[in-house]
Amino acid sequence: MIRYVARRLLQLIPMLLGITLITFVVMQLAPGDFLSEMRMNPVVSPERIEQMRHNFGLDQPKPVQYLRWLGGLLRGDFGYSFAFQIPVLDLIGTRVGNTLLLNVSAFLFAWVIAVPLGIYSALNNYRFGDHALTVGALLGISLPTFFTGLLGLYFAYETKWLPIGGMTSVEYDFMDPFGKMADVAWHLVLPVIILGLGGIAGLMRQMRANMLEVMEQDYVRTARSKGLAGGVVIWKHAVRNAINPLITLFGFALGGLLSGSAILENIIGWPGLGNLLLEAVQKKDLYVVMGSLVIGSIMLVTGNLISDLLLAYVDPRVRYD
Repeated sequence: MIRYVARRLLQLIPMLLGITLITFVVMQLAPGDFLSEMRMNPVVSPERIEQMRHNFGLDQPKPVQYLRWLGGLLRGDFGYSFAFQIPVLDLIGTRVGNTLLLNVSAFLFAWVIAVPLGIYSALNNYRFGDHALTVGALLGISLPTFFTGLLGLYFAYETKWLPIGGMTSVEYDFMDPFGKMADVAWHLVLPVIILGLGGIAGLMRQMRANMLEVMEQDYVRTARSKGLAGGVVIWKHAVRNAINPLITLFGFALGGLLSGSAILENIIGWPGLGNLLLEAVQKKDLYVVMGSLVIGSIMLVTGNLISDLLLAYVDPRVRYD
């Protein structure tokens, strides 16, 4: 197992190099750079622009810029943000917690709801409840996040039941610690529901299909023929084996935390990495984009590794040589 983990971690190195190189090349294909728009500002002198270009290292050849950034990355330096004038790692650090809070909450919400619904749908196969859940799942899968986000904002505006966008209220800074936690949690309700709908739909259909397949296996029939209670057969034998394939999806879901809510963050004004990444691309803030993608890649590999280890833990048949 240790050798397997070490091998997976070593595979991260060439993958990160490839991702950073492709990102750098793609960003360079766009005309101009961060300082191009300043040339249209008569207040900023050409001398000042050239001085900033030298300070940012943009006057160096493109390969030199990439190698300098890569050398800094090996020392834990993700570069400097042109737009925000602070180190990239510090900038990402101010946003990553907000994105993780939103996505982990939506992730847990989706799994807690989807797994029981999938089990119920399988046990009531082709009945009214199963048909109703199937229609709901198809709607959840079909509707894009930006559309459900706009619908959610409209619902919040019309009913006044939930906050309309943002992460905190105007009076947040004047609240006590408990009040601040409650305020963030209240603002978290709407985006978690919106972001979790698509996850619930997909996971529920996957769990239903797994359950239907497992219920036809010989060991389940044998357990029933021995006179075991229906609940024991379902929860100890069927559910335990049906949920194993979902653990693999856990890794991809964990890896998608960075990008999963990018669209929703911009719609509702959630101050997370998705919002920051879009702004960085628009402003051609090169090193912020590259740093964000590096962190996303690390999360993807880590998520897949965790899912493999969890699968080996819950399924004794799985062994890594």
